[in-house]
Amino acid sequence: MRLLLTNDDGIRAIGLRSLEKALRRAGHQVMVVAPLSEQSAVGHAVTLSSPLRLKEINDGDFQGVAVSGTPVDCVKIGLNSILSLEPDLVVSGINNGANVGVDILYSGTVAAATEAALAGIPALAVSIDDFHPLDLEEQAEFVARFIEVLDPSCCPPQRVLNLNFPKGPFEESRGLRICPQTQAVYDDRYEQRTDPRGNAYYWLSGEIPAENLERDTDRDLLSRGYLTLTPLRFDFSDRELIVRIKELEETFPPGR
Repeated sequence: MRLLLTNDDGIRAIGLRSLEKALRRAGHQVMVVAPLSEQSAVGHAVTLSSPLRLKEINDGDFQGVAVSGTPVDCVKIGLNSILSLEPDLVVSGINNGANVGVDILYSGTVAAATEAALAGIPALAVSIDDFHPLDLEEQAEFVARFIEVLDPSCCPPQRVLNLNFPKGPFEESRGLRICPQTQAVYDDRYEQRTDPRGNAYYWLSGEIPAENLERDTDRDLLSRGYLTLTPLRFDFSDRELIVRIKELEETFPPGR
């Protein structure tokens, strides 16, 4: 298959490099278009007010194009200006840190896959529940195997498959579970600190309280050592509420 590979941790990230190697070894044509620098938690941001610059990266067996922009920029410019043929699949990752629950709204990794899905291309986002992984070779090999058995036609158009690995050695994982995302949200905290000049600054931290997790959702299963796979769609319309408030149309007729 022709694959477009991207991420939000940057073109030199261990997850992307491991995945590129595994996919190429599996016989796929892999084109890497990834951010020049880390772009974590930028969501679906697109660069509008400054130019994008491209840089060819050649590190031994690794080749790719680094983009001075966001993950979504990478997919857009990859599909429209860099690739001569449309890819069969866009893969985004492997991201440092899980993308589950509300994280999917913040994640540049998921956003890159979403941009591909919106363009009508099957897309897979991949993350691991570890911010400092040292070796992702086995996880990358799993992704290569997963792609071999994946039937893109099983998913309706404009969907993203969101795959997350648990923290720890791959052989200790408890298997794959298909599951929904959790609806629980973060208990955010801002830690106030002081810089060397005595000025205050703030650092975001927080976690999803374990007691708020719904059983067998992505965050719950991932914390229990399972790989999680969640199909995502991005129609945000609340169709139930549309019906409930339809009467507002009569309250505000034309010209009043």
